[in-house]
Amino acid sequence: MRPSTAPLPPTLVVIPTYDEREALPGTLARLRDAVPEAHALVVDDSSPDGTGEWADEVSRRDDHVHVLHRAGKEGLGPAYLAGFGWGLEHGFAQLVEMDADASHRPEQLPGLLEAVRRGADLAIGSRWVPGGRVHDWPLSRLLLSRVANLYVGALLGLRVRDATAGFRVFRAELLQRLVAQDIASQGYCFQVDMTRRARAEGAVIAEVPIDFDERTEGASKMSPRIVREALVLVTFWGLSRGAQQVLKVLH
Repeated sequence: MRPSTAPLPPTLVVIPTYDEREALPGTLARLRDAVPEAHALVVDDSSPDGTGEWADEVSRRDDHVHVLHRAGKEGLGPAYLAGFGWGLEHGFAQLVEMDADASHRPEQLPGLLEAVRRGADLAIGSRWVPGGRVHDWPLSRLLLSRVANLYVGALLGLRVRDATAGFRVFRAELLQRLVAQDIASQGYCFQVDMTRRARAEGAVIAEVPIDFDERTEGASKMSPRIVREALVLVTFWGLSRGAQQVLKVLH
């Protein structure tokens, strides 16, 4: 897919952080090189390691970098919702989710932006479509991700190969409708929640193959609690969907 030469609509990359002082500088530098027109918003949950303070210093030198400080560690979902709210208030036309740890290659963001330019309301950087790749993951984590996405697909019927992916571009018009809803998911299940809500809104969803790199700096935020939350919520959503389909048949 050849990137367009048309001017980039106002674009905000939302980057949640908690103790990412080691990883964020390289990620942010690569993002600014890859898509210089885009703005970045670091949403920091009062990182004890000084991530937020470092980001403040960068923002004073670079008017395309902004920082949103939050009172404490409240989870990935609330961090993204706070960042989306900030971006919508400031008039950005498309908003991006991206990890701070360079697991998502900023150099591949233009491909996702191009999918939105071509008509997608939501572009997902997918590891599990042809051309997508995961690097340096142990077999156990590969299996967990593949099985999780198969489970999500079977229960929710999303027709998306990588519903748990966290590298995304939302068109602002779609995001405004989504954030107006009661979104309560906290951890990585947030990605599934946003995907199912986008599908329910009739959004055009495109998956773009990406490379996913295992982080080399800092520590992963994945935990058993996050996995449990995802399992419980996806099962609940799936059962609710099944019940609704039964009621439609009966009526």
